[in-house]
Amino acid sequence: MRDYFSGSAEVRMDDKGRVTLPARYRAAFSAGVMLTKGQDRCLYVFTEDGFERFAAGAIDADITDEKARGFQRYLLANTEAIEPDGQGRIGIPARMREYAGLTKNVVVAGAGRRMEIWNADEFAAYQSEHESPFVSPERGLLNPP
Repeated sequence: MRDYFSGSAEVRMDDKGRVTLPARYRAAFSAGVMLTKGQDRCLYVFTEDGFERFAAGAIDADITDEKARGFQRYLLANTEAIEPDGQGRIGIPARMREYAGLTKNVVVAGAGRRMEIWNADEFAAYQSEHESPFVSPERGLLNPP
């Protein structure tokens, strides 16, 4: 299995706030899901190992650094360990659904070491806004000198 997530799928969130993870990635999340508020008003979905790597900087932040301490508090206070059910669904807490503006139609998108859950309309707008910079990227965007 790959060690990154790619692709996207529009899925429906059920009345209980559950979202089905893509079938091809369910095995990666069999030990559990770490769900956290992400940037751009989406939710980040990590494996447990992936979250540990992602959050290491925040976990080990210098507590005398006010900005680092604030980021640490917000990130870790807004992270939930969730067990997928037998059908590969994860329940998304109400406060996280509200943060991301999730309604019935959501997008589950691969984003490298994580997956993201978006409001479908917001994801479409984000994709549209970032299409031009993707098609004609600045030189050195991903590999600065």
